[in-house]
Amino acid sequence: MSYLDNILFAITLAIGFGYFFISVKKIRRNINLGTAVDRTDNPKARWTNMAMIALGQSKMVKRPVAGILHIIVYIGFVIINIELLEIIIDGLFGTHRVFAFLGTTYNVLIASFEILAVLVLVAVFAFWSRRNIIKLKRFVSSDLKGWPKSDANYILYFEVVLMTLFLLMNASDLHLQNVPGGYGHFIKAGSFPVSQFIEPIFNGLSNELVMLLSEGFWWVHIIGILIFMNYLYFSKHLHILLAFPNTYFANLNPQGQFDNLQSVTNEVKLMMDPNADPFAAAPVDPNAVPSKFGASDVQDLNWVQLLNAYTCTECGRCTSSCPANNTGKKLSPRKIMMDTRDRLEEVGKNIDANKGVFVPDNKSLLNDYITAEELWACTSCNACVEECPVNISPLSIIMDMRRYLVMEQSAAPMPLNAMMTNIENNGAPWQYNQQDRLNWKNE
Repeated sequence: MSYLDNILFAITLAIGFGYFFISVKKIRRNINLGTAVDRTDNPKARWTNMAMIALGQSKMVKRPVAGILHIIVYIGFVIINIELLEIIIDGLFGTHRVFAFLGTTYNVLIASFEILAVLVLVAVFAFWSRRNIIKLKRFVSSDLKGWPKSDANYILYFEVVLMTLFLLMNASDLHLQNVPGGYGHFIKAGSFPVSQFIEPIFNGLSNELVMLLSEGFWWVHIIGILIFMNYLYFSKHLHILLAFPNTYFANLNPQGQFDNLQSVTNEVKLMMDPNADPFAAAPVDPNAVPSKFGASDVQDLNWVQLLNAYTCTECGRCTSSCPANNTGKKLSPRKIMMDTRDRLEEVGKNIDANKGVFVPDNKSLLNDYITAEELWACTSCNACVEECPVNISPLSIIMDMRRYLVMEQSAAPMPLNAMMTNIENNGAPWQYNQQDRLNWKNE
């Protein structure tokens, strides 16, 4: 490899990683549009969550078929990309199989990479079949039409191409290693349990052409990895990276325990304090923006909820377990997360277009993306939270948006308004005078 190749490789690498870091910066900016929430408590439990759920895939295997297939692809993705380190070193310094000095260890690594590559191809075919031939119910829902459906297939095609290029690269390398007396820089290194069966396709071709093909496979493979890495920003497969912080910062409270609005809590404490002066008001900042009860747009949600939206894998386990959805209601927890991410992206593009400032666009997450009908269909059973393989909580977003409807717009359904009126007037959900509440004991 000439110095020109090294320089070209360095430029390609810089462009690929540079664009990736720009995307990461945008994601971080968008997530930080959310309100503050403290998720630094109990670090031991948080690290355990991340190790068991994000790294150990413990919630994936609750559905064994999909879980095992996902683990194969996950392990293959992580381990096979260890070879990326060797490719980068070889590309920058003009070496070839720089880790070959590891001897037997290197042979075992290359062999395991190849076996994993085949397993990944098998798993990818199974995933593609489940989506496009078997058409599992959770993959043919209305919220997965258009881009979400295409995106899932694009990722599978990407993985097929990358794994195939890896095997072709090794097969052509093996062919040149076996040239009597050696050929160029192709030294004897590695063990090839799979590509040895592909290698015969190069028989009859000149060594020069095989070398050209080998370098072509190498270049397309590394460029494909860089393209895949940058495609993650536009894809649901961003969870490959975000599953780790998402599981770390997940809510550790028992499911069903909702957070209280601090402003309301302060008012209640003031009311219950016999020594408090009800006419004493705290200093008010005239420039402060009045706090909102609940959430009507993505900026009203906390940053962990926005992280959840970016982490959503669109697997549909939440929706397939949702009792409201299963009984024909409009609610889909997966759609809640996808809509939140879409609106967050729209807000981010607005900020980019207006030099770092959000210009009101007369749109909001509520009504323009998520309807009140969807929100009130939720039974708050936590099935979606329990099922999510990366600890996403669609319910927390639903509850915050309900709060806005009730406390800011008084737009609760009629039965709920009647119940709250009864509680206010009668101290109970039923329309009985407080003096008549014990009459049942006389019956």
